Amino acid sequence: MTSEIISFYKDKTVFITGGTGLLGKVVIEKLLRATELKRIYFLVRTKRGDTMEARVESWKKDQVFEVLLKKKPLSLQKVTPISGDCCAPDLGISEADRRILAAEVQVLIHGAASVRFEEPLDQALIINTRAVRLITQLAREMRLLESFVHVSTAFSNCVVHQIQERFYPEHLTCPVDKVLDIRDSLSPETFEKMAPALIGKFPNTYTYTKALGEQVIQEEAKGLPVGIFRPAIILSTFKEPVRGWIDGLQGLIAMIFATAYGFVHFMLVNLESIAPVVPADYCVNVAIASAVQIAKVSKQNKKSPPPIYAFAPSESNLVTYGELVNECYLNGLDVPNEKMIWHPFSHCTTCPYLYSIGVYFYHMLPGLILDIVLRVKGQKPMMIKNYHKVHEGMLSLFPFSRKTFTMDMKNTDEMWQSMSREDKEIFNFDMSTLNWKEFFTCVMDGLRLYLFKNPRTPESVARGRKILKKFYVWDRLLKTVIVLLFGAFIWLLVKNVWALL
Repeated sequence: MTSEIISFYKDKTVFITGGTGLLGKVVIEKLLRATELKRIYFLVRTKRGDTMEARVESWKKDQVFEVLLKKKPLSLQKVTPISGDCCAPDLGISEADRRILAAEVQVLIHGAASVRFEEPLDQALIINTRAVRLITQLAREMRLLESFVHVSTAFSNCVVHQIQERFYPEHLTCPVDKVLDIRDSLSPETFEKMAPALIGKFPNTYTYTKALGEQVIQEEAKGLPVGIFRPAIILSTFKEPVRGWIDGLQGLIAMIFATAYGFVHFMLVNLESIAPVVPADYCVNVAIASAVQIAKVSKQNKKSPPPIYAFAPSESNLVTYGELVNECYLNGLDVPNEKMIWHPFSHCTTCPYLYSIGVYFYHMLPGLILDIVLRVKGQKPMMIKNYHKVHEGMLSLFPFSRKTFTMDMKNTDEMWQSMSREDKEIFNFDMSTLNWKEFFTCVMDGLRLYLFKNPRTPESVARGRKILKKFYVWDRLLKTVIVLLFGAFIWLLVKNVWALL
């Protein structure tokens, strides 16, 4: 049986925004490796002292492209950078490049976004909402456009616990066009003061502006072959192009990294709630497949509302945060890395007030002592500063880890069932059969290789075990001393109170 997805992309020209991020890179790699498309244009901001061509050239050394370049050594010649900026008027794209995109592009994947939860509303609105309007306007100029995929998030409507594959304009305090008008008419300082009233029940500016971005699609993309892809929390790749590939410290990955590093020991999380985590390569396959499905839906009925494809763990194969934490912890004990700074244990709470108190004993006090040691050595103190960042990140993640969200995936499941056997093998995203233990092992191996820069070899594991054993002894001695001191304090306190009586 032939592959419908490969046939769809044959000789196609694709335009991608967010192509330099984790998801964007894996999308580009998979399209080049698995299909015979004609060209990929991707939006890229120019950096001082670094040309766009040089950035593409640097990909030849990026491990995520190793498999591709062995299979198709000249494949990156199909990739053409387009100078632009999602924060700039008209996306910062020149008139000449705009004409090229309008004349050639058949598939558009808009994945550029700011994923900082606490981004000032003014900035988050520019990239997560206004850029959607600008990319939609550009899409209307694309004369050959067959499919437009807008990458949103499964938490764009997290003000409800059961999230359906539909739009939720009723949760917005103000229509998107009005919000953008207010932003344009006020100074950033004045607009920021209005942020709490505008955001309403949304936990942060990220989810709020992503929800507004979806309303842009709903209201301003009518008549276009457009759909929305809503992935849950993306971790590393699972099996392709390489196992465990991770590109930077963000969100939950940053917390797993900090725990494995022996830096974080107290977490704000409900261990019994479901962890809505998914592999990056599975997400990419959904995005690629949904573009094909969107084109089919549009051909059948151009007036139909944009289809929405959510992607989260299958109801038949769920995993809790407790299981995630435990699997990562056991992996860290089994194959410890050499870069840890303390024994990697962790305690958890669901109470923000208890967390705010506990961090002083678990993090701030040890951090202060280590900063003093660094100063004595003539080095720059950094522990307290880094702990503040960790605590802000933990509080930002808590709205998504304190309770279980139920995410309807009817459209995504139907898409999977409609795919041929060949497409299912090449573009697999079946979460019902995912082996969580194996996947979390990949995540930890990815952390070790790509972030700790400590490849998993018998020698490095042996050295890691020696370091782990040393820190285990120190950790137990320190805890014993703390307990004895606390016991002595309580004994003296009781003794003095008894003497007074």
